[in-house]
Amino acid sequence: MDQLKAYIREVPDFPKPGILYYDITTLLENAHALRMTVDQFVWLFAGLHVDKVVGIESRGFMFGSIVAYNLNAGFVPMRKPGKLPANTVEQSYELEYGEDSLEMHSDGIAPGERVLIVDDLIAIGGTAAAAAQLVEGVGGEVVGLGFVVELSFLGGREKLKGHSVESLIKY
Repeated sequence: MDQLKAYIREVPDFPKPGILYYDITTLLENAHALRMTVDQFVWLFAGLHVDKVVGIESRGFMFGSIVAYNLNAGFVPMRKPGKLPANTVEQSYELEYGEDSLEMHSDGIAPGERVLIVDDLIAIGGTAAAAAQLVEGVGGEVVGLGFVVELSFLGGREKLKGHSVESLIKY
């Protein structure tokens, strides 16, 4: 899917000096690129019999809900703490610069459901690993994780050993 790289805007020194930010908004703005992205996710995961797709806040919502629709699966948002209205379960994880947490509704995934986790980016893997732990903690089975962009030089895939991980664009 290297042709998708042409739709990613590279923004130097964002959000701070020395960081090269890969902006997916330019991919989202292009109908052809968005369709290619979603179609590739659907093609990669169609044979897994997915019951639910988890989208990680916030860009994972954009891709995850469309992928869920195309896989005839339900969609479960995973958010930062305090954003969901009903009972939640929470998982903390480490970032490059500190700690954060994710929450989902405690009844969003039933025991035994087959779950695909979708996000825009995998960097060091902490967010994705926390998402997988949340799903497994309520009895769901993580059948795959899909990312639009992988910053492979940061080694995030290592935190997801034992899981099927797919990324469409690698840097």
